[in-house]
Amino acid sequence: MKKYFLKLYQYNQWANKRVMDCLVRQNVDDEKILVLMSHVVSALFIWLCRITGESPEPYPLWKQYSLEELTKMSDEITQRWVKFVEGEESFDRVLVYHNYVGDPYKNNVEQIMIHLVNHSSYHRGQVALLLREKGFEPINTDFITYDRVITGQWKD
Repeated sequence: MKKYFLKLYQYNQWANKRVMDCLVRQNVDDEKILVLMSHVVSALFIWLCRITGESPEPYPLWKQYSLEELTKMSDEITQRWVKFVEGEESFDRVLVYHNYVGDPYKNNVEQIMIHLVNHSSYHRGQVALLLREKGFEPINTDFITYDRVITGQWKD
């Protein structure tokens, strides 16, 4: 399971970095795009904080960060997730927590981790659509592209 999660979170790191680089390169300042990527990054912080027992309070779920803030935050949290995965022995445990409106829940950490990468992919897709609609060029973040890149099969 650890090998699976390590690859999944390395992929998420790669995909988020590609999107952030794309936004920086094109100097994107669209509010909807920045809010969506802020949401992705905040969710990564919030879930890791919950899992590790830290307070998620410093990371509002729907705050809009600047492109500069987002780039730094995205780099930090994706590295923290990979480090977390590398250091954990088992993800098969139940997490008891409250969501951002205070409702109590219990979920398996493995399921949360799968959800979080899917959540990121979902919102990266929304960002890609918005980029195209606003006249920008989106970037490919498909998992199969990542896999081709890391195995040396990617052709530019």
